[in-house]
Amino acid sequence: MYNYQQQKSNLFTEEGQVLFLAVRDRVWKLLKVAGAIRLHEASQVDIGHDGWDMLACFDRLVELGELREISSSQTTAGQYRVFVPARLIDIPFPEDT
Repeated sequence: MYNYQQQKSNLFTEEGQVLFLAVRDRVWKLLKVAGAIRLHEASQVDIGHDGWDMLACFDRLVELGELREISSSQTTAGQYRVFVPARLIDIPFPEDT
């Protein structure tokens, strides 16, 4: 069973940081286009990863105040979780990442 507190430490390894940054960049790129994202589409990054580590990236973005989850974790399967920006900001990433 997924446990963010147990997975979180994986994000602070070299491999975890590469994954986290790739996910964050993809999330912001998709948010700029759509305004909201599902975890499934946003997690399609071209690097090897553990599924639990991918979920931890999204939970870390929520924890950092960059994303807000608008789906219910009680009734929504993990891959269908929905996120929006936690605050209205100009997304600082280039158009073509």
